[in-house]
Amino acid sequence: MRIFKHAVLLRAGLLPALFCLALLPIPREAMAGDIGNGSRLYGTFCVACHGAGGKNVIPGAPNFARGEGLMKPDTILLASIKAGRITMPAFAGVLTDREILDLISYLRTLR
Repeated sequence: MRIFKHAVLLRAGLLPALFCLALLPIPREAMAGDIGNGSRLYGTFCVACHGAGGKNVIPGAPNFARGEGLMKPDTILLASIKAGRITMPAFAGVLTDREILDLISYLRTLR
């Protein structure tokens, strides 16, 4: 069955195209964030309200240790962090998009 699928893809001209696609360089923005840098940023900018290990300190802040607020795509979380919410300050101009994505990668490790 597997050989048949490859033969169909080859005849359709898709197998060479898929191979070429696999050789394309992956932009840094599409790669996983730097969890170590995210941890450092969390300690600097977030721990006062969101707590060590993601256990919220102030009422209304998401408990990241329980995954609260993290069930969204990175792009949505990036926009939320940049814009701020209620008592959370906006981080646009404070952190770069890359740094915020590193931070999001770190948040996803908290459990």
